[in-house]
Amino acid sequence: MKRTIIDTTNMELNDKVVSIKRVTKVVKGGRNMRFTALVVVGDGNGHVGAGLGKATEIPEAIRKGKEDAIKRMVSVALDENESVTHDNIGKFGSASVLLKKAPEGTGIIAGGPARIVCELAGIKNIRTKSLGSNNKQNVVLATIAGLSQLKTPEEVAKNRGKSVAEIMA
Repeated sequence: MKRTIIDTTNMELNDKVVSIKRVTKVVKGGRNMRFTALVVVGDGNGHVGAGLGKATEIPEAIRKGKEDAIKRMVSVALDENESVTHDNIGKFGSASVLLKKAPEGTGIIAGGPARIVCELAGIKNIRTKSLGSNNKQNVVLATIAGLSQLKTPEEVAKNRGKSVAEIMA
């Protein structure tokens, strides 16, 4: 996953909680209850990130998850249809997410965790399919891994030493 530092100081960020899990640790004195919150943050304009927050109370776990997501934001290459620039498969752990380019008017065709990531990234037209594990955390991270690997035609043309017209032909 390419990591570029994104300045989030003047960005209008939206966040959504994907899942909240109650985790119990058995200790000598009884049980310790904690909460784990998986939060996705995006600006709706090609930047998205996911984070995990753990705390004894749910609001604190969500706040920590949001802070972690902001630290881990990635840029997403979008085309003129507000779709991905090319088909790609994102992998994380045993979860894989197939991301397919879609024409204008398709909308977001995706399952729960992948849909949240696509909406917050600002993607309007995409088809996705979750393959392998359906663990929400791994599906979210696989989707973000796939989106961060996308390249614009200009980047590909520059790397190959060709013009954009030659690449698109």
